Amino acid sequence: MADLLNPIFLDEELAREHLEALRWPNGRVCAHCGVVNESGLTASKNHKPGLYYCNACGKTFTVTVGTLFERSHVPLNKWLMAFHLMAASKKGMSAKQIERMLGVTYKTAWFMCHRIREAMTNEFGGLLGGGSGIVEADETYWGNTGKQRDGARGYAHKMKIVSLVERDGEKRSYHVANVTAETVRPILKSQVKASARLMTDEAAVYTKVGREFAEHSFVRHGAKEYARGDVCTNTVESSFAILKRGLNGTFHSVSEKHLQRYCHEFDFRWNTRMSLGFNDADRATIALKGIEGKRLTYRRIGGQSTEAHAQ
Repeated sequence: MADLLNPIFLDEELAREHLEALRWPNGRVCAHCGVVNESGLTASKNHKPGLYYCNACGKTFTVTVGTLFERSHVPLNKWLMAFHLMAASKKGMSAKQIERMLGVTYKTAWFMCHRIREAMTNEFGGLLGGGSGIVEADETYWGNTGKQRDGARGYAHKMKIVSLVERDGEKRSYHVANVTAETVRPILKSQVKASARLMTDEAAVYTKVGREFAEHSFVRHGAKEYARGDVCTNTVESSFAILKRGLNGTFHSVSEKHLQRYCHEFDFRWNTRMSLGFNDADRATIALKGIEGKRLTYRRIGGQSTEAHAQ
């Protein structure tokens, strides 16, 4: 499951062949015109390996064109290793650790990690709670310690995350500016079927929108009630525990502008967890398939990193 001596992590040519097999299972596809199996290796011996010439449009391309790897100078075998490490690490892996293990600079490792998170960003394929399924919703707060004025109470100064988790299914998390009925309702309505059974705590933000679902049950945490039959929010809270351990123990400091990408990363691993039949290799393969049609430039991602150098 975690074979770090796999040849695709050690040899760039084998890594390229592996990526080609993943991207083009039914034949080589031109990145420019989309024609299948109308290309071949360029005749020139001076071109790099894996450069193909399309007979249909007359343009050249490689397996990285049109992906997150386009124009990257990092060898493909190191890219594949980074994908595997981040997919296999339950609580994430810091850019400093990637830097040490791959032998790249911190700036390169930081940028690689964010590109991998972009690949892990799910294109959701339907609403949660199908067939009267149970969907748990809850919010959590993180970061900005010490930024609140002396004597003040509450969570207004912290970063806020709302998560939806289908029992024995998928998780979707959203970084929001404020946790209010106005911000929570659009998320629930756009991501959860009206026929679902919604389960929350007693927070007032869920009261009104809860009436728009087949059932809305809640537990009263203030009265130390944590489960009543199958009514609980233990699943979503378990997912928060993993997220918090990663943010605190692995990354230490995450800026608000990047928090959503970290949520995507943790959601991805939750949605491909072992209890659903996935292993580390499956997870890395699924993430690699997510590089298609995505570009993430250093300028777009926000320039210089504001994260602490996690050890």
